[in-house]
Amino acid sequence: MNQGKLVSTGVMVFIGLIVLLTLTNSTFMTIDAGERGVLFRTFSGGLDKENIYEPGFHVVAPWNTMHVYDVREKQVEEKMKVLSSNGLNIDVDVTVRVNPLPNKIGQLHEQFGKNYPESLVRPEVRSAVRDIIGRYEPEELYSTKRGEVQTGIQESLEKALSKNYIQLRAALIRDIKLPTTVANAIESKLEAEQSSLKYQYTLEQERQEAQRKIIEAEAKAESNRILSASLSDKILKDKGIEATLELAKSPNSKIVVVGGADGLPLILGQ
Repeated sequence: MNQGKLVSTGVMVFIGLIVLLTLTNSTFMTIDAGERGVLFRTFSGGLDKENIYEPGFHVVAPWNTMHVYDVREKQVEEKMKVLSSNGLNIDVDVTVRVNPLPNKIGQLHEQFGKNYPESLVRPEVRSAVRDIIGRYEPEELYSTKRGEVQTGIQESLEKALSKNYIQLRAALIRDIKLPTTVANAIESKLEAEQSSLKYQYTLEQERQEAQRKIIEAEAKAESNRILSASLSDKILKDKGIEATLELAKSPNSKIVVVGGADGLPLILGQ
């Protein structure tokens, strides 16, 4: 009996020592704000992709490993040479802002690891920039199509990165640099086009002004023609009589004689 008790006590003490050693050697860790953790269980299933550890205090068994990811936004800058649609080398400076999806860091860790900005994001940026810019000519990139190019790059990147558990915040073209001779030629062409447009505008304004004057002159001529056609001798005499009578009302008028040489009244003053 005593021997059995000793064995039982020894087993309990051994188990207690194992538990004590386990707790003593356990990793006590804190996950900070803006971070998430994914646990690798050495003896029970490997990477636990389903359970994501939130910020706070955690206890991890010594044989397990907690992989902590910063899920805040990161900026990746890329300077590269690409070919336009006509084969011209163009220097492009692109910046993208990304962050991993917090609830998918298990899958991200399994496929790309913590170095995902270099192993995933940067190659996708290069691919998207080459593909989109290769559709345009240098003149379009220099002037009219820059916004369209940036939108195309962002849409292409967003589609590629979302499949790999990365959220794209923004894709920005900071600079597009053409060879100096090409840039100068494009600037000269654009200046010539602007001068031509200005000249065309001036000519159009002058044409409109000339047309306005022609219409005004035609209107006046038509008005005079109508007026001349409507004036007869009797109407003119009636108008003359009306005017004479009005003048006769003046205090300086003394005698009105009706029936002059032309049939109109005469006014004799003092």
